[in-house]
Amino acid sequence: MCTRYVYNGIDTIVGFNFDIDLSVWDHTVITEENRFYIGIKMPDGLYHSFHGINKNGNVGTLLYVHGNENARYIESEDCITISELTEKFIKAEISFDKALDIVKKKKIIYAPDATMQAMLSDKKGRVLIIEPGIGYRYEQENFSLITNYSILKPDITKPYIVSGDTRYEVAKELLAGYDKDFSVNDAFKVLKSVSQKDLWATRVSFVYSTEKNKVYYVLNNDFSNVFEFQF
Repeated sequence: MCTRYVYNGIDTIVGFNFDIDLSVWDHTVITEENRFYIGIKMPDGLYHSFHGINKNGNVGTLLYVHGNENARYIESEDCITISELTEKFIKAEISFDKALDIVKKKKIIYAPDATMQAMLSDKKGRVLIIEPGIGYRYEQENFSLITNYSILKPDITKPYIVSGDTRYEVAKELLAGYDKDFSVNDAFKVLKSVSQKDLWATRVSFVYSTEKNKVYYVLNNDFSNVFEFQF
């Protein structure tokens, strides 16, 4: 369970809540010269960057979604997995325009081990929502928002909405109430309002200011203790 948004005000600000079951995923926050990311340990023994930020302003995040058959994994040169595409974007191996070109030309599929959708954004506030097996949307609005259900065809994942899960509605209402002066503090208020507890608790929350090229993050819902990482 995760929540991700982009707010285009005077500053373009990104917010992300990383909600996971610790028995399922091994994670750690990793800071490098050109990347900040939540590393996920994969079978190859490496911590991969499926949720992170590049110094150039690229921000990519994967979010769990109930899968559909049209996006199941197959080996084909005409396909690319959503995880590979997202990590390439975070590593700045591809630009936003290249990512957009890829989703237009190739079939986007799930990795063999997980069903995910993604939001990619750049320093200009452009957003690409990618839902494997369903489609994609390019936009540059006042704000963009996604959680763990389909935005493009909501009826597909509506039966799988967890009872009482109002993260999308709560965050949308809050974001709609802000103006162009939306700040890092405001961004954390939104994330805190939809943070999770218990098994699938929020383990990392990060806010990225494109204007300052700086990441602010908190661990385990401790919103009173904010760490900073300056590119």
